[in-house]
Amino acid sequence: MLKRKIINLSVSDVRFPTSLEQHGSDAMHPDPDYSVAYAVIETQGGLKGYGLTFTLGKGTEIVVCAVKALSAFVIGKHLEDIVDDFRGFYRLLTSDGQMRWIGPEKGVIQLATAAVLNAVWDLWARAEGKPLWKLLVDMDPEKLISCIEFRYITDALTEKEALDILLRAQDGKRKREEQMLQEGYPAYTTSCAWIGYSDEQLKELCMKALNDGWTRFKVKVGADLQDDIRRCSLIRKMIGPDNVLMIDANQRWDVAEAIEWVSRLAEFKPLWIEEPTSPDDILGHAAIAKALAPLGIGVATGEQCHNRVMFKQLLQASALQFVQIDSCRLGSVNENLSVLLLAHKFGGKESNKLKK
Repeated sequence: MLKRKIINLSVSDVRFPTSLEQHGSDAMHPDPDYSVAYAVIETQGGLKGYGLTFTLGKGTEIVVCAVKALSAFVIGKHLEDIVDDFRGFYRLLTSDGQMRWIGPEKGVIQLATAAVLNAVWDLWARAEGKPLWKLLVDMDPEKLISCIEFRYITDALTEKEALDILLRAQDGKRKREEQMLQEGYPAYTTSCAWIGYSDEQLKELCMKALNDGWTRFKVKVGADLQDDIRRCSLIRKMIGPDNVLMIDANQRWDVAEAIEWVSRLAEFKPLWIEEPTSPDDILGHAAIAKALAPLGIGVATGEQCHNRVMFKQLLQASALQFVQIDSCRLGSVNENLSVLLLAHKFGGKESNKLKK
């Protein structure tokens, strides 16, 4: 078979003025302009793969520069050679002797790596004539494992353990696939409860979401306690006791403050508190999780967890109950896979950043 040589990697700075109407606003990011560094990989035969990483406006140009810097590791490679040793290609991007100094595997360079690898995965799926999810579902367990970088996590999950998890899961796989195709993937909406929305807007959008069939609702909190109490009360009354409510502080609080604040919101029965404190504070998350467990409130985090090592430690410390992977923050699907397998071993519930 003729190999597909990569001849170009372009990247664009794409921004949307969401801050004009406070769409996406939260306690730490009151005026985000939802944006992406959008990468396109092109092969000699004309096949293209598309990938992105998410930003909030200012700074996107920095990520674009980092993607351009990584393009030297991509252009000239053949897709088939990359996927034959995807682990090696991941390590090529993340472990260059000079480039890794501005990471490693964190910050702007990791965002850029995500955009590039997302484009490679998309290219591979298009080459196979499948959507990405189907490419992964149909992949042999051994092949899937070969795409994962296990360096730094073997004290928590070995390659053999990961393969055993996948092999055991082969039973019933087709039935689960059919169930997903029939029922879809569970998701939640935040669109009705951004922190900058008025009560009137919140009510209108919440009613629309209910009419559209949404059953899981997330409310942004953390700026003002009394405001949070009012807004959570309003949402809970509208959605009723049987639908799911979640709250998200976007890293606003110190540890003790998080425990006290969320305890005051416990009457509204939130399933989780998302990002209650610094995303790097593993022991802080553990303390919060322990304190809130008697109230039946879990801890969710991961949106700004920059690599598999952070997730490893969060799971080892019982610091979270809901694992929120994001292929635009982690090193694309390659790292998502490792975190999913870690979560399976440690019993964490996986919650992709799938939302409206």
